[in-house]
Amino acid sequence: MSKQFDEKYAEYLNYFNVELEKYCRESLTTKPEILGESMRYSVLLGGKRIRPVLMLAVGDIVGVPREKLIPFAIALELIHTYSLIHDDLPEMDDDDYRRGKPSNHKVYGQGNAVLAGDGLLNSAYSLLFSQCFNGKEYVSAAKYICDCAGIAGMIAGQSADLLYEKASSDEDNLNFIYENKTAKLIKAAVVTPCIFNGVEYFGQLQSFGSYLGYLFQLTDDILDVCGKFSDLGKSIGKDEAEGKLSAVRLYGLDECKLRVDMVGDGCLKIIDGLNGDCSFLYEFVNFVKSRLG
Repeated sequence: MSKQFDEKYAEYLNYFNVELEKYCRESLTTKPEILGESMRYSVLLGGKRIRPVLMLAVGDIVGVPREKLIPFAIALELIHTYSLIHDDLPEMDDDDYRRGKPSNHKVYGQGNAVLAGDGLLNSAYSLLFSQCFNGKEYVSAAKYICDCAGIAGMIAGQSADLLYEKASSDEDNLNFIYENKTAKLIKAAVVTPCIFNGVEYFGQLQSFGSYLGYLFQLTDDILDVCGKFSDLGKSIGKDEAEGKLSAVRLYGLDECKLRVDMVGDGCLKIIDGLNGDCSFLYEFVNFVKSRLG
């Protein structure tokens, strides 16, 4: 990655983290205190904040001010974090670590972890609903994010991920999991800004979100085989141990590595059709690919 990309990413990340921490101080204080504490624990655990960074970056490309997007970026990160809390539970992926630290349920117990996830989802929806008073496009943006997160989006993908454990390998099922479990929230990140810009590039950005989500999950599947805990901050080798339907299981490791380049090229071709300075998006695709080393 270029120095310019690293600096721009850091700028987006720092801006978002300041706003997120302010939101947590003002809005995630609860009675009983353990609820808010457990919610803040997972939200502020760190991470690359890929979805908020993407939303702010696309906003710059299509000319949407950051202050308009920041409530939606925060809501999206709360939704993503709730999904990680629930994903780590024994009944789901059963992982004791997230971002190198103990998972929420290992710190606060399974019951409190469920409630922390529920609380973050409800807080995200409350934040989105509060924006709807500002105008029609705010309603459209809020609904788009909710739909991407719901039973026709991420939750459907999570359900399919569980359903097809230890089932025979099937490309259609794998694509469904990739599109919904991972790509839908990335689509929410890149499409939301264009909703505020007269839906210019709506179709292209939807396609970009699908390709980028596929690329991200594909590299995740490879890293589950080849990665290190010290780099990923979560357990390795769980897909095979649990019989998960993954790209590595379906195609084999070598073909998956070839597919990374193919899908990455698909992302770049879509970016070629956008106007404005898209250099950050170009490098972002290579940033996702670089997770493989």
